[in-house]
Amino acid sequence: MLRSILAVLLGLALSVLVVTLVEGLGHRIYPQPADLDFGDTEMMTAYIETLPLGAFLFVLAAWSLGTLVGGTAAGVIARRRPRRAVLFVGALMLAATAMNLFMIPHPGWFAVAGVALVVLMTFVAGRLAGALLARRMPA
Repeated sequence: MLRSILAVLLGLALSVLVVTLVEGLGHRIYPQPADLDFGDTEMMTAYIETLPLGAFLFVLAAWSLGTLVGGTAAGVIARRRPRRAVLFVGALMLAATAMNLFMIPHPGWFAVAGVALVVLMTFVAGRLAGALLARRMPA
């Protein structure tokens, strides 16, 4: 059980690292205004309305890759019941996605795509972790 808990924690840490790196790259390409106040809903709404598609795609890529990498790592590290570890990481990433969507105004298509991609990548991570474990430990 301790291994499973550690697997989820490490998977989540990897997820956060990947999201941070990919979103950071997106912010370098599409920099935010220096005076942007994340607490000001009107200012955030106006800013988000000006963002190009590429800025949104970086965020979707970050959430997707973070879920895939962290979930896969959690499943491989856990070894026993890898899909359970993957699901925990996926559920935590989905909760973080929902919180982000709730706190920052986003276009409707982006919210649907973000949730769908996190769910899809959780499923893919489960399959990938299972395949990697099967290759490592032949029957």
